Amino acid sequence: MTTLTLDQANAIIAAALARSKASGFKPMGIAVLDAAGNLKAFASEDGASMFRFDVARAKAWGAVGMGASSRTLAERARDNPNFFVSLSATAQGRFLPQTGAVVIKDAGGNVIGAVGASGGTGDEDELICIAGVEAAGLDHG
Repeated sequence: MTTLTLDQANAIIAAALARSKASGFKPMGIAVLDAAGNLKAFASEDGASMFRFDVARAKAWGAVGMGASSRTLAERARDNPNFFVSLSATAQGRFLPQTGAVVIKDAGGNVIGAVGASGGTGDEDELICIAGVEAAGLDHG
């Protein structure tokens, strides 16, 4: 299994921010985590609110921990809200099942991390995360 490098994490952030800017989205915060849920890199655009880091990291943390996009987790949470409320409490608030994060996979399909964004709508956040992962030559599916 491959490990997510700092160069890859920074490439993901750069491409995600470029996509956000090109799309005219509000200022973003983007967090890239490794497979163990540790912060690998983070960027906050000028004008992003103070909550962007915590929200972006929590979306990514949930995605990497559960091995699925935060969109998928949000859908699962609708069907089983008690479990997801309990999971968030167990994770000491680090878990946020809201659209805006995707897993990062290596060429073998192994989850090597996740990227989460916060600042736009969930769809906008997810879009720039996908753009970042693809630009870094990695998979998000």
